[in-house]
Amino acid sequence: MPTVTKYNMSGAEVGEIQLNDAVFGVEVNDAVMHQAVVRQLSNERLGTHATKTRGLVRGGGRKPWRQKGTGRARVGSTRSPLWVGGGTVFGPQPRSYYKAMPRKARRLAVKSALSDKVNTNELFVVDQITFDAPKTKDMVALLNNFKVEGTKVLFITEGDVNVERSARNIPGVKALACENMNIFDLLNCDKLFVTEGAVAKIEEVLG
Repeated sequence: MPTVTKYNMSGAEVGEIQLNDAVFGVEVNDAVMHQAVVRQLSNERLGTHATKTRGLVRGGGRKPWRQKGTGRARVGSTRSPLWVGGGTVFGPQPRSYYKAMPRKARRLAVKSALSDKVNTNELFVVDQITFDAPKTKDMVALLNNFKVEGTKVLFITEGDVNVERSARNIPGVKALACENMNIFDLLNCDKLFVTEGAVAKIEEVLG
């Protein structure tokens, strides 16, 4: 079972914690993590893009000139795709970008990401992270205590709203409840901070 150092909010070591080998010690599967990231980003797309075909463009109901005798090419509508202001041929239409992925594979991707953070010493377990009120300066002080200012940092808590709001105005810093933990944010951060309570919940769900 992987063992990591436990810290307090001041950045001081307060002990060690053993992590569940089935969650934080699995073999890293790059292919599954890639598939999970592609799925997440794809499912976030709205798919509301649309262009107008010649039948949807306003106007063009009258034949511009007679069929024969003018010396010009035959034309039936001024909204032909060949004309300026005409319709679009084979343009994007509203569609769904939804991608399915088995639940076991999605969980394996998250466990692989967590295990990779442990292997690269980028995971920090904090006994608790609590703020009395949502204040950006409190989050900045916390980052300074761990000397991680200027890097991409992700905080996983039990759902403290004050922590989430305190991180919103800092570029590259994000705080999530453990229920909202996702593969993209795990891989997109340089340092991952998880509270001891969140570790217990994660192990309960994924273990």
